[in-house]
Amino acid sequence: MSQPIRANSILPAHREDIELHTADGLTLVGELARPLDREPVATLVCLHPLPTHGGMMDSHVFRKAAWRLPALAGLAVLRFNTRGTTSVRGTSEGSFSKGVDEKYDVAAAIEYAEFADLPDIWLLGWSFGTDLTLMHGLDPAVAGAVLLSPPLRFSQPGHLAAWAAEGKPLTAIVPEFDDYLRPAEAAERFAAVPHAEVVPMAGGKHLWVGDAEKVLDEIVQRVAPSVAVPLPRTWDGPMETGDMNAYADRTTAAFADVPMPRAK
Repeated sequence: MSQPIRANSILPAHREDIELHTADGLTLVGELARPLDREPVATLVCLHPLPTHGGMMDSHVFRKAAWRLPALAGLAVLRFNTRGTTSVRGTSEGSFSKGVDEKYDVAAAIEYAEFADLPDIWLLGWSFGTDLTLMHGLDPAVAGAVLLSPPLRFSQPGHLAAWAAEGKPLTAIVPEFDDYLRPAEAAERFAAVPHAEVVPMAGGKHLWVGDAEKVLDEIVQRVAPSVAVPLPRTWDGPMETGDMNAYADRTTAAFADVPMPRAK
């Protein structure tokens, strides 16, 4: 019997807790979700929003990607906590470095995906994670990148120039009502990367609340173009239910008085 896929629906996949080991000696915690009954067609390495403002590997779009995309799109989804970040999975060693030492975290995640023989590695950055992608993601093993709500806060024009020179696919999905960078300005800023695709999302906001399905469709369309979108909104097989109360203290309101960090 077909059931609607809800925000807390967990579809079948092979899921394993993983640890990443950085070149500067830290252990980071994460999870790898893979299709249960086939080899993945592509891989998402997820780089999460600001940990100082509630961002983590379980930020809701990434959580839904890991819970749905192995079954619906045949993707492998690797999520992890950058240094000093905590989620239900645990706390990664180290401390927040404003995007500087996180270069080792990005490299460790890409290296893990390589050693696991995961195919067609794409970086999926969200907010702070988009800066990490632009700053540290031009690795030979990376096929391309998708950016959600890029604020361009820590990354610099030189990073965009490097992506322009490299020519790897780069898509920025920009909410109409973003708190930091809206579509018109994003188009101007990303003009520095002539091949970059800027996708405005009508009605969207920085945190994508209520728009996760649209965002996942846009991601899949870029990284696995052979998969039909929109993705199914119902599921005929077994389905588990995730805990939606685990992060009640990670809402935007909870961090309203926390100063926004500036680039070093």
